[in-house]
Amino acid sequence: MMIESFAEDALSRDGFLGGRLRLRQPCKGYRAGADPVLLAASIPARSGERVLDLGCGAGAAMLCLGARVPDLCLVGVEIQPAYAALARRNAAENGIPAMVHVADLSALPAPLRQAEFDHVIANPPYFRAGAHSRARDEGRALALGGGEELGAWVAAAARRLAARGCFHVIQRVARLPELLAACAQARLGSVELLPLSARAGREPELAILRARKGGRAAFRQHWPLVLHEGTHRTSREDYRPDIAAVLRDGAPLPWPA
Repeated sequence: MMIESFAEDALSRDGFLGGRLRLRQPCKGYRAGADPVLLAASIPARSGERVLDLGCGAGAAMLCLGARVPDLCLVGVEIQPAYAALARRNAAENGIPAMVHVADLSALPAPLRQAEFDHVIANPPYFRAGAHSRARDEGRALALGGGEELGAWVAAAARRLAARGCFHVIQRVARLPELLAACAQARLGSVELLPLSARAGREPELAILRARKGGRAAFRQHWPLVLHEGTHRTSREDYRPDIAAVLRDGAPLPWPA
């Protein structure tokens, strides 16, 4: 059963972008990490543009984007009422205007069904329903592996994109075939992949996919973006300087030319 709100003592207040953004998140449940920050940094949005965040959770991705690019029209959709309430609260407490709807991707409210966006972003569940050990917390379980199939996320994004608008999504490399097939089905073209590798010499586990409505350019897969320095994990934070600038300073994440 989905809860309507979190108790105050069940929340933490965590710093993002070097403390420039502070987000309330459940102590137990789905908690945003670096992934939505990297996703937000990869979006070439400009002031005045409209951005839709599908499955916005507590608002990490769209609010990181809003902190970097002023005067965006930010809209979030979240199926879990408690997380949607957190997204609204986080937006208000950080002084970033945003509208958040409680809705399923397949049943968006009428105002959204009539709207078009320059950018649609998404951080869907990384696992198919039933394909991983189920988390004890219902919200975390749904965020990690539940709800709609990836094709439904892509289709919903394509319907809401304006002509030449861009869709950005972060997902496990293992699920890229589903994403690519869904993009073709939804007629999203000019697809680019930016694999994310934890360290040099390691196979990427995640990738950011970019696709454009009406795009006709050939498919491109870029060299993996390496996140950490060195080949082995250490006891200190060892993000590469350019990645640290994204995570701590709110710098953009430029795509390779």
